[in-house]
Amino acid sequence: MLSIDEQERVLILSTLWKIAMNQPEDPEFPSLGIFKCMVSLLHKSTNDKSWVLDGQNIYIPYYAAHIVGSYTMNSLDFAEKAVESGVIPPLLDLMRGKMSWVEQRVAVRALGHLASYDSTFETLAVHEEEVVKLTMGLASRCSELVYNEFVSVKDTNLRVNYHKNLITRGFGGLEMENRKAEEWASQIQCWSLHLLNCFAVRGRSIDLICNQDFLKDLSSMWGGLVNHTSPSGIGLIRILCYTQSGRRKVSESKELRKLGERSKVGQKITKALLIDFKNGKSRIKIPEIDRILKQIWVTKVDKKRRERSMSDEKLEEKRVMVNLIKQQANNSFWLGDIETAVEKYTEGLKLCPLKLRKERIVLYSNRAQCYLLVNDPDSAVSDTTRALSISKPANSHAKSLWRRSQAYYMKGMAKESLMDCLMFINAFVTVDKRKQEKIPYYAVQMIRKLMDSTWFFASAKSKLSNESNSSSNGNSSNEEFTKDEMSGLYTILEEPMIRKHKEAIKRKLNKYGKQKDSFMALSI
Repeated sequence: MLSIDEQERVLILSTLWKIAMNQPEDPEFPSLGIFKCMVSLLHKSTNDKSWVLDGQNIYIPYYAAHIVGSYTMNSLDFAEKAVESGVIPPLLDLMRGKMSWVEQRVAVRALGHLASYDSTFETLAVHEEEVVKLTMGLASRCSELVYNEFVSVKDTNLRVNYHKNLITRGFGGLEMENRKAEEWASQIQCWSLHLLNCFAVRGRSIDLICNQDFLKDLSSMWGGLVNHTSPSGIGLIRILCYTQSGRRKVSESKELRKLGERSKVGQKITKALLIDFKNGKSRIKIPEIDRILKQIWVTKVDKKRRERSMSDEKLEEKRVMVNLIKQQANNSFWLGDIETAVEKYTEGLKLCPLKLRKERIVLYSNRAQCYLLVNDPDSAVSDTTRALSISKPANSHAKSLWRRSQAYYMKGMAKESLMDCLMFINAFVTVDKRKQEKIPYYAVQMIRKLMDSTWFFASAKSKLSNESNSSSNGNSSNEEFTKDEMSGLYTILEEPMIRKHKEAIKRKLNKYGKQKDSFMALSI
């Protein structure tokens, strides 16, 4: 391979790359010594700068590392052959940044596959501290790296040509390049998390990974959304908590505490807490928790027991009364009396039997809309989550998804808001095109806003902008919404409203500082 013409060499290597991608378990080339060949090419690339910059040779380290990663992805035998051939040292050179982020992408992928097997992991673990530190750094700064070196370069003529060629395979312009660069950057993060997970799951380098600054970054890494086999940031935090040292470090993290409390901590945990509460064995002596456990016991356990003997006639009588209360609450809402509406919806929920699932969904969802109007997004999230948890299938009630998306938006939780908004839109996309509804304009507007805040390179763009113009205070972080972005709460216009009710709602909304161009009709 080293003695032939460089253009022929790259052509052969790209062909081997395609074969390795499509037939990763085919033993033909591994048995012929392909790993030794790739090691030679990688060493030549990282140690002979003039050679690698000669013509087409610049593509060789990328293809070579990719071939190693593809063949070792599913086969322990191939992985052992690769390690015996000495692939780890040149892959580490690429991880150290001897070339560019493009080669780091395939290097961390290949090392992650080698770390997946116990026998080959031990060889990599010889370099444990360096590998973990390099991988942590790559996971944290990959977005800045790719953005600063590629995406932020607006003039395509100034972008590195071989990066553009590898990313797009020669097709597409600026938009395609940026889209693929974002995809590749997210893959770097996914594969970095996977490699770290290989150490953490074995109880290795826990203290090193649990660096407080890295844990802060880790909590916002959504690797699992791009690659379902990736542990994602939260997944890796869970693995770290398998060890006593990891649990202590995670519990000490101030940033992780800011992720917010979750009222629903799991069915089994809740059941255990309720049993201890009822038997007087609860070791939690916090008044607020004691109050919540009592409320859950009364509204769920006792109520369910009482309803078991309820006759059909009594159930129907309750249904009629609940609907009457709901109508009263709806009328109060349209008249702009939000506080009274909340009280009525609460009264309806107390009276409504647990068996009347649809009625409870509507009551929770409508009360959540009221909470949105009085600027109480936490209560809105709580009520919409309750509605979604009892909908069938779960998380299928469209209005609750939309309202929770708005509540998350108000809280500055852009990613969560985006996910709910996407699920809401999904309700309008059906298999039967004859029944397919038009996607609402307000949802499209929300998506456009959220995409800017959740863009993979948003923080990198903001940081680069701040660094280039540190005297300006007009730039905002991707973690916070600007005042302009927060103005206006998106609402759904679903049915005509009586003019006086509409004007009353406008007056009430203005009282709470909201400026609207449309209003959410309640579920009737």
